[in-house]
Amino acid sequence: MSVTIAKWTLDEYHQMIDAGILDDRRVELLRGEIVEMPPEGESHAYGTTETRDYLIALLGILAKVRDAKPITLPNNSEPEPDIAIVQPLGREYLAHHPYPENIFWLIEYSNSSLRKDLEIKRKIYAEAGIAEYWVVNLKKSELTVFRDPQNGDYCSERTLTTGTIASIAFPEISISVDRILDS
Repeated sequence: MSVTIAKWTLDEYHQMIDAGILDDRRVELLRGEIVEMPPEGESHAYGTTETRDYLIALLGILAKVRDAKPITLPNNSEPEPDIAIVQPLGREYLAHHPYPENIFWLIEYSNSSLRKDLEIKRKIYAEAGIAEYWVVNLKKSELTVFRDPQNGDYCSERTLTTGTIASIAFPEISISVDRILDS
């Protein structure tokens, strides 16, 4: 006997949210599947908050820095990345979450979700054409930067433990890897 997993559309997922079915549950939609998100540990919560504040100070009005908010992707996914650096479209986000064309780059802080972030989410983001995706490995204190999405995956992968990096979207702004890792 084979098992068939029920897949959900974005519209069905939004209907469940509007109906309160998913209240009090930390979930996200990944390729049509509703996936539980693990609870945030102290280092995860601290790191995302400090990095959000650091990026807001660096980027100013050039971008909006959103933390733990949904983004809507065409591959039947609505993940909630830890940090999304998006176009500052103001009230337009009342009508929709950021789409791929609104996203400069995404950051995930990973401890217990490392496999999901490095494998599943990496491919979902690449398929959607997100130009840049950063994963902070809290266990190893390293930043892995994925760039150049092609054919459903990223062609470029670089791991950093110190120094500076510039995002593709804002090459003139130097970002301290130490601040991202030690936040």
